[in-house]
Amino acid sequence: MTSTVEMPVWVLVLVLGFAAIAALDRVLVPSVRWFFRRRMERAVAELNKRLERPIQPFKLMRRQDMIVRLIYDPHVMEAVVEHASAQGVPESVAFQQARSYAREIVPRFSAATYFGFAIRLARAVSRGLYRVRLGHYDDDAVRAIDPKAAVVFVMNHRSNMDYVLVTWLAAERSALSYAVGEWARIWPLKAMIRAMGAYFIRRRYRSPLYRQVLSRYVQMATREGVTQAIFPEGGLSLDGRVGTARKGLLRYIVSDFQAADGRDVVFIPVALNYDRVLEDRVLIAAREAGARRFPVRYGEMLRFVARHLWRRLRGRFHRFGYAAVTFGAPLSLEAFLRATPGAGTDLLTTELMARIRAAVPVLPVPLVAAALERADGALDEDALQARVAAWADTLRSRGSHVHLPQGESARAVAEGVESLEIRGIVAREGGMVRIRPGQEALVGFYGASIAHLLDAAAPEGVPDMPSHLRLRRPGEKENYKQDT
Repeated sequence: MTSTVEMPVWVLVLVLGFAAIAALDRVLVPSVRWFFRRRMERAVAELNKRLERPIQPFKLMRRQDMIVRLIYDPHVMEAVVEHASAQGVPESVAFQQARSYAREIVPRFSAATYFGFAIRLARAVSRGLYRVRLGHYDDDAVRAIDPKAAVVFVMNHRSNMDYVLVTWLAAERSALSYAVGEWARIWPLKAMIRAMGAYFIRRRYRSPLYRQVLSRYVQMATREGVTQAIFPEGGLSLDGRVGTARKGLLRYIVSDFQAADGRDVVFIPVALNYDRVLEDRVLIAAREAGARRFPVRYGEMLRFVARHLWRRLRGRFHRFGYAAVTFGAPLSLEAFLRATPGAGTDLLTTELMARIRAAVPVLPVPLVAAALERADGALDEDALQARVAAWADTLRSRGSHVHLPQGESARAVAEGVESLEIRGIVAREGGMVRIRPGQEALVGFYGASIAHLLDAAAPEGVPDMPSHLRLRRPGEKENYKQDT
């Protein structure tokens, strides 16, 4: 026992290294984790005092614990057995597949990342790119929601900026847990988005085992009162309209809802619109190609960022117009099912999408684009102002949120035309505003965002315009101003 043992120096270094790692793992690391976790819990407790909807304990669980809870859920275990039988593989293999799905879906929420870094970044980016406007928001109705209820923001999907805008605007109310698609799994976004509490979903993946794991996570989060945000359309709008809904996530929530549990689910419709959608040309190209795939082109993205940063440094950068967010009337799932016995996800989805469409904000560029499109591509400037003013008055009377700079239709037309003219989409020629050849799809994309509101207002009529302000069709040679 007391004899001397000789060994090479490299072996001694290796042994001491492993001993140090073991000591760190067993003694120091747990203590450090406990110290930082205690600090985090105190910080969250202080944060919850000012949030309208406090962060739920489920959202703060260790990610590994959440994964274990998910994969050992009875419904998931049953799906594992069925998957093993259907695929002819051992149950252990199917179980590992379920574990990999759970690891992919479950977020790693960090309150420090969300409220410390992400909110500041979202505010800076939003204000740096747009003049942000908050439309209708019924503060009393939102405050009246049962504190125990699970709140789900249901939004139309115009741009990837939607995440940024709503995250910032909802920062004083709660931390949102987004359902994000495959696009967000790219580096370096993946880690940051997961730290913000978002969970990844494969929208086109049809594996029953995957669907069961995803549905159980959504149902667990809802039952625990986590505030969520979902895009029922399932992807960005390719034509500018508020599209039809895919019912997957909503079906998961409705199928698991039990009013007897005492926790209601309240849906808050959210509608967004922009004077400029950053991805507009990409979306139009995808629609024309008939494919909903948006490959990440890092070169183009970096050139876009560098070009606008250079303009900002030279004092020549102009923001991309307005971005507006409007919140619709909350809808209680318990009240909805009580008022419509036997109603399923289809009727609920129809109601929610109708509320989103009704809440879409009306901005200068969509107004100008719609007027030009409905005038076959060309319109006298005075006629354009008259048409926009008439539409604005009619839409306001119907309860739509219409944002005109300083409340003036003339200023809205000027800013809308200027925004489109800078991008080479329209041109001014002899008192006329025309759509440039080849830009018709882009004008239609912006006009389509409010087309449903204009169509709904059409029966009420638009005030007749004087003959010198009537629409000019392409090819007509008369000078309308001579009609006066």
